Amino acid sequence: MIPIVTPARMAEIDAAAVGELEQLIDRAGRAVARVAVEMLGGTYGRRVVVLAGPGNNGADGRVAARHLERRGVRVVVVDAREAPPTLPPADLVIDAAFGNGLTRPFVAPASPLGAAVLAVDIPSGVDGLRGERLGEPLAADCTVTFQALKPGLVLEPGRSLAGDVRVVDIGLALGDVPVRAVVDDDVASLLRSRPADDHKWRSGVRIVGGSRGMTGAASLAARAAQRMGAGIVQLAMPGSDGTEGPIEAVSLPLPAEGWADAAFGAVDDRLRALLVGPGLGRVDDDDLAAAVSVERPMVIDGDALRPVLTALLPGRNEPTVLTPHDGEWARLTDDAGADRIAATRSFAETHGVTVVRKGPTTIVAAPDGETRVVTSGTAALASAGTGDVLAGAIVALLARGHDELDAATIAAHVHGAAGARLGPGLVASEVADSLPVVVADLLDRR
Repeated sequence: MIPIVTPARMAEIDAAAVGELEQLIDRAGRAVARVAVEMLGGTYGRRVVVLAGPGNNGADGRVAARHLERRGVRVVVVDAREAPPTLPPADLVIDAAFGNGLTRPFVAPASPLGAAVLAVDIPSGVDGLRGERLGEPLAADCTVTFQALKPGLVLEPGRSLAGDVRVVDIGLALGDVPVRAVVDDDVASLLRSRPADDHKWRSGVRIVGGSRGMTGAASLAARAAQRMGAGIVQLAMPGSDGTEGPIEAVSLPLPAEGWADAAFGAVDDRLRALLVGPGLGRVDDDDLAAAVSVERPMVIDGDALRPVLTALLPGRNEPTVLTPHDGEWARLTDDAGADRIAATRSFAETHGVTVVRKGPTTIVAAPDGETRVVTSGTAALASAGTGDVLAGAIVALLARGHDELDAATIAAHVHGAAGARLGPGLVASEVADSLPVVVADLLDRR
């Protein structure tokens, strides 16, 4: 997993290595030059413009310029404080104007026609903590960052503005890093293969969700749970006649009113995990209290993510995963902080739950503060029902014996990769059906 360090923490790390500053800048500049040559496809006849600022970021760019000149590249260094509206003609622009510490707007000069852009550490004009635009940054084709990712490189729009991100080790000591980004190989190592003597009751789940007009949400969750390896899925919908949902699911009809006793009062010991909330509609406080009293690993999603939940969670002794999107997050907490990752970690630690904060970049935070950032998804997943698919995938992995952090991490990454594979125009049921294909590809990597 790739460490993620805030700009403030990175400044402390840099300060601690002040005696090695010249060496560190040389290593960083050499790394930038190597990537520049790769992007140029050689050095003969190539032209590079380096947009260099006044700090260490600019120093990295100037060192890169010297190394490129030694290899025969024609290099022009432009002071970022005196840059013209459009940079001189070039094959490549190296953006070394301002790094992660930028706090004021920066309007980058226009890149010359046809030039690729290589950013040093982060595109200048992207907030290193929030990923937001500070002015008008140059969109990079590639970004070379040092020792660790920065939040602004994994949060949108910074993630898109950074292009292909390369993390280069220049010898800085990071210490303990609780926040990390996951990649395919990480998730492949977390996946458990099913034992040869497995049977359906080793990984059974109950999904309590759906309501009149909203049966699709619970059905999608059930379909995803099946596709992610749940041995048996029991689908409990208030007001259902038992005919909705996948034909492979076992129906548990519930009355339209007063359904909580039937849903939560007697849960078969062979059901290993529960999912509560997708499409459930109005959920009373008493209904939610009955849900959290069930002594099983549980995913709480959708309509069950209500403010009263925070008061009920201290009574939970079993693994609990919450899956809010930003609207549901706003219902749960009054947090309006700029640091999305820190806010999610704080909630998880305070309430003793694992939080899957959904978005263009999904943040998975555990009660002990360990946090994983998932960047496999794309905007194609901005489609109705995909969140229900994610919840169903998580509950299946809980039922199969994964701990809550691993279950949430695997499901979020696989879900994102399935959406990326399908592309624009996908529908949620297709995402559910693509989950086992992505899992098989990951298992092949081991």
